[in-house]
Amino acid sequence: MNSLSRRNSKTYDLVYISIFVVLIAICSWISIPLTIPVTLQTFGIFAAVGLLGGRRGTIAVFIYILLGLVGVPVFSGFTGGPGIILGTTGGYIVGFLFTALLMWGMEKAFGRSTFILALSMVLGLIICYIFGTVWFMAVYASSAGTVGIITVLGWCVFPFILPDAVKIAMALLLTRRLAKVVQL
Repeated sequence: MNSLSRRNSKTYDLVYISIFVVLIAICSWISIPLTIPVTLQTFGIFAAVGLLGGRRGTIAVFIYILLGLVGVPVFSGFTGGPGIILGTTGGYIVGFLFTALLMWGMEKAFGRSTFILALSMVLGLIICYIFGTVWFMAVYASSAGTVGIITVLGWCVFPFILPDAVKIAMALLLTRRLAKVVQL
């Protein structure tokens, strides 16, 4: 690969990563008004890693989190800043990075078949749930007192399982359809 091709490749990588950082932020701002409002954040994470691949998708997720950490309002409800990350739900946001890393690792180990991608999304979501739930319990306990795991799961996980399953299905469908048309 000559230096011009490498430079073009890096330019394309930066453009694609930037587009997906913005798309994740937009997905974070979209709120579906159910009994408990649901955003499309996880859909954005799954789509970014699914379409861009593990390395570029993980970089996009990392930059998204970093932008929110420094105060850019990229998180749900047009929020940002360290207070969001350090709050009760910040563990789920940090968990997005672990989701992306797991998806990347599975891609490197097993390839990018539809089955592996779907499995990596499901396992990534479970990792995000675990990390976020433990974080929630620790932060909540420090400010309001201890709370049981079943109660926290009832607040933070159970209501989101079905919507997250739909988001995985949508991201998988989008990834597979666009992969045939667009060369990312």
